[in-house]
Amino acid sequence: MKQQNVVVVAIIIALGGFLFGYDIAMMSGTTKQLESLYNLNSFWLGFTVAIAIMGTITGTIIIGGPAEKYGRKNSLLLLSGLFALSTLGSALALNWYMLLVFRLITGVLLGCISVVTPMFIAEFSPAKKRGRLVLLNQFFIVTALFLAFAVNYFLARLMESDSWRWMIGVEFIPAISFFLLLNLVPESPRWLVNKDRNDEALAVFKRIKAANPAAEVQMVKELVEQEEAVAHGKLFVKENRFPIMIAILIAAFNQLAGINALMIYAPRVFEMAGFGVDASLLQSISVGATNLLFTFVALFLIDRYGRRTLLMVGSIGMVFFLGMLSKSFFTGNFSDFGGYGVMIYLMGFIAFFAFSQGAVLWVVISEIFPNKVRSQGQALGSFTHWIFAAALIWGFPVLSEYVGGGIAFGFFAVMMVLHFFFAWKVLPETKGKSLEEIQLEMKKKVR
Repeated sequence: MKQQNVVVVAIIIALGGFLFGYDIAMMSGTTKQLESLYNLNSFWLGFTVAIAIMGTITGTIIIGGPAEKYGRKNSLLLLSGLFALSTLGSALALNWYMLLVFRLITGVLLGCISVVTPMFIAEFSPAKKRGRLVLLNQFFIVTALFLAFAVNYFLARLMESDSWRWMIGVEFIPAISFFLLLNLVPESPRWLVNKDRNDEALAVFKRIKAANPAAEVQMVKELVEQEEAVAHGKLFVKENRFPIMIAILIAAFNQLAGINALMIYAPRVFEMAGFGVDASLLQSISVGATNLLFTFVALFLIDRYGRRTLLMVGSIGMVFFLGMLSKSFFTGNFSDFGGYGVMIYLMGFIAFFAFSQGAVLWVVISEIFPNKVRSQGQALGSFTHWIFAAALIWGFPVLSEYVGGGIAFGFFAVMMVLHFFFAWKVLPETKGKSLEEIQLEMKKKVR
């Protein structure tokens, strides 16, 4: 069997994150046109944008079983092919109702992909590299965010009407590319051990040049047997209580920072601060670029300084910049830094989010659950994440319209104060430990 570098395998799988990120940011360029085309008020605009997120929630619920039964690779192959078709359906929608249906389907597929991708990478990765390899998923998410902002800006300038169709339709290209490239990667070796296909797992560990393939297989096999003896593959048992709590809290805090609401409605936030539509779209590119740059920085920090340190430092920065945004909207004074204060504060928030919560979330959730229930645990974390995302994305236009940006940004700042204490006092450090070592540590927390 031809050998493959584990980094190359991780990069291919992480392209699932690209689809995830592009779809989130792409909608930011369509909101103004959809609002006008379909005569939507703030409530129904929020619903139109959030319906994909509602689908994502459904996807996180339903994918755990299939991913465990049919494997990580086969699941992603099917999902990526269907995603390519759903993007074409949204782009060619004949009316608002048809658009909603295809956006819902797209969301379901994205929810499934968001569960499988980081878990798949984690199950390949050696302990010392796992943080940065799983973080590749987030790196591709933010790369896609930046590219989506840029593509939206240029399409809006090139076309006077219906540019929103092209903004959505462009997603077909990365989706079909992901589908084709997935054929080059092997199945997860840890999933193969779960299915008692130990010889195939050994071959995969050899293919990705694991340090001691036979020992890897044996260690995973022993822990799988222990899990079956205790919990029979069930997630909601006493032994998993601590990782369940961690997954729910870290996913909730990730969205309570306001990140997806701010990324999707970035042009709207700039318009609220007095910028024109064209300038708002252009400045959204700077937000995407900041996100990309500081996620790249996190690639070099996460396995060196650990997950907890990044989260605590990030919390402090986010509290400051969200507080400054809140102050600007409360006072109605947007003259800071020559009128660019809102842009600078938003970019500062994005920077601290990107190398902390943005980098750490999917890494931690992919690490903390036992092999036998990892797909279910990943699904639980993703479900929590998207429940909060849907609420915030749907509610942000209404919240900002009726209570103002000051209260909205102030709420996010308070949540990040609480997040700091969660990272400091509750979250265990997982850097440099194998998935099996983390499992043993998590068991001690419930004794």
